Amino acid sequence: MKKKKNELLTEVELEFMNELWALGEGTVRDVLECLPEGRDLAYTSGATILRILEQKSFVTSRKQGKSHVYIPAISKDIYQTRSLKHLSAKLFDDTPASLVAALVNDDELTEEALGQIRALVDRRLKHDSG
Repeated sequence: MKKKKNELLTEVELEFMNELWALGEGTVRDVLECLPEGRDLAYTSGATILRILEQKSFVTSRKQGKSHVYIPAISKDIYQTRSLKHLSAKLFDDTPASLVAALVNDDELTEEALGQIRALVDRRLKHDSG
């Protein structure tokens, strides 16, 4: 049963994907060991989450001895782009400018962060115009 391409991860699935992206690849135990202290998940729970990620085509796996090694099937930046497009469509009426406006109007955004955003926009405009 293939899932939709634009499917998003649940919070716990994203937690596991973040660890796998950082590791490059890993077993259930590898991923569980990377979770924050106090985040005690049973081995079976970790195995189930990784199997679900494989069913959803977010990871692939290969057998190594008695273990399965899980490998991200999608890069973090591709998933970030997919998530932002989804957020823009669902919450900001598919208007990217509204999403950016909400971001830059956040009082907690530092001048440094605003400068970085301006530099990114300037670079993109220069690149697109020639």
